[in-house]
Amino acid sequence: MKTLDPQAYESLDGLAMAELLAQGRTTPEALMRCAIDVARQRADLNALTYERFDASIDLAHGWRQRGVFGGIPFLLKDSGLASTRFPSSIGSRLLDDTTYTVNATLTERFEAAGLLAFARSTVSELCMGPSTEAVRNGGPTLNPWDRSRSVGGSSGGAAVAIAAGIVPIAHGSDGGGSIRLPAASCGVYGLKPSRGRVPMGPFRGEGWGGMAVDGVLSRTVRDTAAAMDAISGYEPGAPYGAPPKEGSYLELVTRAPTKPLRIGVWRHAWNDIPIAPECLTAVDRTVALCRDMGHEIVEVPLPDIDYDGFIRAHGTMLASNIVVAVDNRVKLRGRPLGDDDIEEVIRDGYAVGQGLTAAQYVESIQRLHAIGRAFDHAMRDCDLVVSTTLTQLPMPLGELALRGGFWDFRKKVSRYATFLAVINASGQPAATLPMNWTDAGVPIGTQLIGRFGREDLVLALSAQLEQAAPWAHRRPAFA
Repeated sequence: MKTLDPQAYESLDGLAMAELLAQGRTTPEALMRCAIDVARQRADLNALTYERFDASIDLAHGWRQRGVFGGIPFLLKDSGLASTRFPSSIGSRLLDDTTYTVNATLTERFEAAGLLAFARSTVSELCMGPSTEAVRNGGPTLNPWDRSRSVGGSSGGAAVAIAAGIVPIAHGSDGGGSIRLPAASCGVYGLKPSRGRVPMGPFRGEGWGGMAVDGVLSRTVRDTAAAMDAISGYEPGAPYGAPPKEGSYLELVTRAPTKPLRIGVWRHAWNDIPIAPECLTAVDRTVALCRDMGHEIVEVPLPDIDYDGFIRAHGTMLASNIVVAVDNRVKLRGRPLGDDDIEEVIRDGYAVGQGLTAAQYVESIQRLHAIGRAFDHAMRDCDLVVSTTLTQLPMPLGELALRGGFWDFRKKVSRYATFLAVINASGQPAATLPMNWTDAGVPIGTQLIGRFGREDLVLALSAQLEQAAPWAHRRPAFA
């Protein structure tokens, strides 16, 4: 077996690893052993669950290279994406050790691309919190840049694993910012695809009324582009379908841009929600780089939406889904819901959901889907829009733990992730890039928002910005 130095392993993105595999300079087993060694060294970050280390080394040992990545280490999010190799808990004691007899379509596409999972990454309970602090996981997942701050959620473990050098790319999902929020908090790249771009079958047709989508987080833009080439594509019978993509995303991000883009900027939030100066500085830097690259910059107004109404509709959707998840599990296990089965906000959300009417659910769906039309109208003269990812620096641990009442919690989240969940409602693609850092080394994300189906432009501009202001060389300091 050809070994690989752990420091060299941590310096590589996924496609660089794949190139070494193709050249015969390393093996899937050697890469897997490196990933597992780093994971063990950084176990205190609490980024992984359902580790299957020995079985994954065996899998890598016998692996026949395939797909764009050949056979590199990878993580599945503990989001309930079905895998016969890994149980799931979705961050909940109630749902602990849920098993699957069939792989999800996306799980199969990941493996066909040469992405070999060896564990799941930690999440907030039911993937409904913007901080990965699930009680089920025995404590919070820690941010390697500043352990006093949240890693974001719900794909928090995935973002930490990439920032900490455990893997260069990992599965994530995003129903209200859950790829972009942790990517911004941990200084990595995160793309939320358009609704219908990535399959959700065969068990689900949609998630959270069409708000939830799957994708990846990565250290480099090109890894995300390559992964999106591999996992994109309509699945027969799916209720949503993004416009078919033209050509390869990977080829797109590796060639020079063909024309300048018209880029809008949002510097203010709905309801006059305050934005931290550091976040606006990151937006200004991004805009300045875009202008220097020859793109046209225009100030554009926010979409005309009732933001408070959106918060109610989003919360109604979440509470309804809490009821379904809890009741299905309680029925399956044959005993009542226990006092310690779910966390405080989720329990109150369960009560809220039980009191909802069918009319309220339908009205919420209609309000959420109407946001897509409002955003399309607002962006009619732009190719992309730049906004801050979060309105504040990554929150201190505990500030966004699932404690208190459901509606108070949702309002708190809405003032922090203001520019995120609305993009889930609209169905558009959006990415967060680590475009600035505080003097203390805390990453600050900037968001690029594309029109529906235009991941190509989001990825292309992301790659240009990555080249102009590289971030992949940045690493947290480990004792």
